[in-house]
Amino acid sequence: MSIKSLLKEYWGYETFRPMQEEIIQSVLAGHDTLALMPTSGGKSLCYQIPALAMDGICLVISPLIALIKDQAEYLESKGIKVLTVHSGMSFREIDIALDNAVYGKFKFLFLSPERLETDIFKARLEKMPFNLISVDEAHCISEWGYDFRPSYLKIAEIRNFLPNIPILALTATATPNVKNDIIKKLNFRKGYAHFQMSFDRDNLVYAALHDEDKRHRIVQLLNDIPGSSIIYVRNRRMCKELAEYFQRNQISADYYHGGLGAQERSIKQNKWKNNNCRVMVATNAFGMGIDKADVRSVIHFDLPESLEAYYQEAGRSGRDGKRAFPIIICTPADIALLEQRVADHFPDGEDVKNTYHALGNYFQIPEGSGAGESFNFSISEFSERYNLNTSKVFASLKFLEQAGYLSLSEAVFIPSRMMMKVNHGEIYNFQLEQPNYEGIIKTLLRSYGGCFENYVKIEEKFIANRLDLSISQVITSLKQLKRLNLIDYIPRTDEPQISFLIERLSKENLLINNQHIKERKIIYQEKIKSMINYAMTSGKCRGKLLLNYFGEETDKDCGHCDYCLKKEKKSSGEKNHEMIQTQILQLLLQEDWYLDELFSKINFMEKEIILDNIRWMQDHDIISVTEEGLVKKR
Repeated sequence: MSIKSLLKEYWGYETFRPMQEEIIQSVLAGHDTLALMPTSGGKSLCYQIPALAMDGICLVISPLIALIKDQAEYLESKGIKVLTVHSGMSFREIDIALDNAVYGKFKFLFLSPERLETDIFKARLEKMPFNLISVDEAHCISEWGYDFRPSYLKIAEIRNFLPNIPILALTATATPNVKNDIIKKLNFRKGYAHFQMSFDRDNLVYAALHDEDKRHRIVQLLNDIPGSSIIYVRNRRMCKELAEYFQRNQISADYYHGGLGAQERSIKQNKWKNNNCRVMVATNAFGMGIDKADVRSVIHFDLPESLEAYYQEAGRSGRDGKRAFPIIICTPADIALLEQRVADHFPDGEDVKNTYHALGNYFQIPEGSGAGESFNFSISEFSERYNLNTSKVFASLKFLEQAGYLSLSEAVFIPSRMMMKVNHGEIYNFQLEQPNYEGIIKTLLRSYGGCFENYVKIEEKFIANRLDLSISQVITSLKQLKRLNLIDYIPRTDEPQISFLIERLSKENLLINNQHIKERKIIYQEKIKSMINYAMTSGKCRGKLLLNYFGEETDKDCGHCDYCLKKEKKSSGEKNHEMIQTQILQLLLQEDWYLDELFSKINFMEKEIILDNIRWMQDHDIISVTEEGLVKKR
């Protein structure tokens, strides 16, 4: 099928968005391609269409399980066969998925970057009929980026096995240094293509306000700006507090953060998406994968740590192309807090070693083992048990991740899965021997087709309703069937995952590159400095500041940020003053007039502004005004 036929059949569109078709044609021509497209620019289509147009399977490398799930479920909803491999899966699940990538008729394999290094993936690599390698969030490959992930550096190594397969690198935010890093570290071949949409979104009114009473100011803003809104805050406690404050001020609001259960997060998210709740107060856990076009304002109660993060979050407003307002509200105290985060983000080498050692004890992993194992992980529970600072623990985990010792995934809901481990004959014999299990076995077989060949998603609540049992009874029966080796059952989870990429080392053998930590610290400080400069500047165009930061050099003001609108208003006011004063002088050349008569003669509605101009002209000896209110020309 042609790419336009695919666009019509699967997505229902007649035409591509700007630059999509050129990127797709570049990939189909076999060129390595870098595509920089702002949030909501339609990046996903740039790998999905060419992958469907070619024989074989597309390898999609993505850093977030939530993104993998969203994209996979979206494609599956269109009847496209998709495989996923990430840290939330068991070894057997991954083994089957990779076998299917080799022998099945699947079009996409979504993979978290840490999985590239595993023996189980490397053993299948050359057998997989890849047609394209798509690297999502490609900025993660650069140490200059705001979300560097060392596992991305391993992507280039698979090119030794797939030298003729094109790579498509996609990102929404990249500075010039990051763009060069992507091209270099992905080993782009000669003749590569580079596409970049402008970072300017002319429907967004960027603004930074300085106000000590942030809560009251946001209420004023929400009263002035109708429609859906996201309020970003840094910590979970403030999410709830602020949402309740808005509710007390008759504004429909709810809150969202990663510490909520999966079902509660889903309910809140859908309520907001369906306009049953106007304002969502959230940490940055909210927004990824949420496609709501009519968000009229995104307000930052706390300063983000980089302009990249701010641009991405601000870009969740105005996706329908209509005017929207990304606004920062800050105080000098916010600047101090942001600068203080440098200390929390950069623990010393001993802190990192202590965290790693405690992790091994927490999961009871002996030294020399644990490679490839994944565990549910609560950072608050872990920090409390070992009396560690939560911020330093998180920072230490990021450095351990960057050093290649482990990976830390975000909190995401992964449903329960089940697979039959025996054949039909063995199941029949088991039922004869264990009649108590007959009901649940028959329900599993009737409800979940394909469970002999693959893991299938199951719902304990659905099974419980079918059998008139409680959910806890169903879970107990499934666990017993697993112990009896009849099925493999993996309960659902919505917690973050820690995966050990290599065997546990002793504290003495753990190598921490202190020089690397210092270099990362300098980069981080520069990003904070740029963020503070953007937020505190009042005498420069914000659109221009953003464009220049991302390497889009321009001397022209954007015309639609708070600075530009104030400048335009001032200019307009000066023109109005000139017009009013000219009219006054023309009238006074004919005769003297009383104030009330002048008000009725001057073509301007606001009396206060006319009076201001009369006072100014009087102060500058251009006119005089008697006690009776008679205005004369001097």
